[in-house]
Amino acid sequence: MDIIKKTSKKYQPQGLKIIYDDIDIIVVDKSEGLLTVATEKEKFRTAHYLLTNYIRKGCSKSKKQLYVVHRLDQATSGVLIFAKNEKSEISLKNNWKQTEKKYIAVVYGNFEAKEGNISTYLTENKAGIVYSTPDTKKGKLSTTVYKVIKETKKFSMLEINLITGRKNQIRVHLNENGHPIVGDLKYGKENESHKRLALHARSISFNHPFSGKRLYFEAELPKYFTSLIGQ
Repeated sequence: MDIIKKTSKKYQPQGLKIIYDDIDIIVVDKSEGLLTVATEKEKFRTAHYLLTNYIRKGCSKSKKQLYVVHRLDQATSGVLIFAKNEKSEISLKNNWKQTEKKYIAVVYGNFEAKEGNISTYLTENKAGIVYSTPDTKKGKLSTTVYKVIKETKKFSMLEINLITGRKNQIRVHLNENGHPIVGDLKYGKENESHKRLALHARSISFNHPFSGKRLYFEAELPKYFTSLIGQ
C-alpha cells in the first residue's frame, strides 16, 4: 500500500486542502460546513463547484469536468475523492467495494464493549430523517464497525470502518446505540452545546482507476477533536 503525502499546491480553494492531484483523480480534505455537491438552496459554495473552478484555472469556458465518486455530509470533514473523467468515475464506482474508509468520531459516554459492529436496516422519512426499521423490505442493511481508541469520563473517541455507506449511517447508528456524536444537531442530544459535528473521514484506501496501484490518503485530525478528548 502506498501512502501519498499531501502535496504543496497554489491557489487551493477555500475550505479544501488538496492532498493529491493527477490526470485522473483529485483527493481533498474537505472542511466541516462545506457541501460536497449543490443543493436547491446552495449552488456555488460546494466542494464540487470550487474544485471544478480549480481544475479549469478560472476559465469558465473550459470543458474540464469533475465527476462525483462519493459524498460527505456537510457537517463532516475529511477525505473526499473526485474523478476528472468519466472512465475514472466508472472504474472507481465499479470497484467501490474494495475501497476502505475509516472515520474518527467523538461520542458521548463510554462503551461496555470496546469494539464491535452495529447492523440495522436504515430507511428515510419524508423529512429527510434516517432511522432504523425492523422492516427488511423497507430499509437497507447497513453495518458500522467501531473501536474505542481513547476515552474520558464524558467522551469516547472511536475509529469507525464503514461496511456500507448509507446516508447519515454513522450518526444514526451511534445515536440509536445511546452514544450520539458530539455536536450532532440533527440526530444528537436535544440540549447540544457543541456546534461542530465531531465526525471526520480520516483515511481512504483504493485502487487507482488506471494504474491499479493501491493508494492510501489520510487527512489530519482537526484540533477540535483533541480539544474534546485530549492529546
